[in-house]
Amino acid sequence: MTQSERRIYLIKRLIDEQPRYKDLAIPRSEADREKLLRSLFNVRMPKEADEDFLKTQDEYLREETARKGITDVADLTPAADGFYLRQGDITTLKCGAIVNAANSQMLGCFVPCHGCIDNAIHTYAGVQLRLECARLMKKQGHEEQTGGAKITSAYNLPCDHVIHTVGPIVRGAPTETDKKLLASCYRSCLDIADKNGVKSIAFCCISTGEFHFPSDKAAEIAIRTVKEYKKRTGSKIEVIFNVFKDADDEIYRKLLGKY
Repeated sequence: MTQSERRIYLIKRLIDEQPRYKDLAIPRSEADREKLLRSLFNVRMPKEADEDFLKTQDEYLREETARKGITDVADLTPAADGFYLRQGDITTLKCGAIVNAANSQMLGCFVPCHGCIDNAIHTYAGVQLRLECARLMKKQGHEEQTGGAKITSAYNLPCDHVIHTVGPIVRGAPTETDKKLLASCYRSCLDIADKNGVKSIAFCCISTGEFHFPSDKAAEIAIRTVKEYKKRTGSKIEVIFNVFKDADDEIYRKLLGKY
């Protein structure tokens, strides 16, 4: 199949799964079809999928990621001793684990084509990720606490694992509790990575954006917490701070320049 054929196949299969979309017309343009497919992935509840669907989905997602271009952590240049800084799409980074800024349900973003990192990671990992997260949460029996972390497979992403953490939601200026919870996110992710033999971990800007933690304060906490963790534990894990915005890249470059 071509990518276009895979896209149409997957759209039809996802529409067939959900009767309320039975009258949904498939757009003519490839760009609109791509948006529709992503939307259908996003709203799909966690459940099993058959072998044919998964095979086609996996081929489609891996080709989409390859088209965007994959960056191997081995090709990065350290920004400071033991730290890397990368600006770009975290779903295209090949490393041990990437960190997902999740919500307390830990099931991914259900808003069609939303711009959050949770949406992107679940989209390009594939429907298997939401199902694994649902099983973890069912076993746990309650929503994920702020500051904790869970590790899953990465499925169609080029990394090996996804580590999901729930950062604090800030209203106004961050409180001392907010700061402690954000630091806990970084420690929890590093701890679970080390326990699972992960050699490199890429952090997104946890709690910034949708959760409103000021970017400069969040970056200070991120770098300080990681540095303290590595010193305290002797961990050799390679740490990548993966930013998307120019402003965040500037903040991290300035802070890392002090080390």
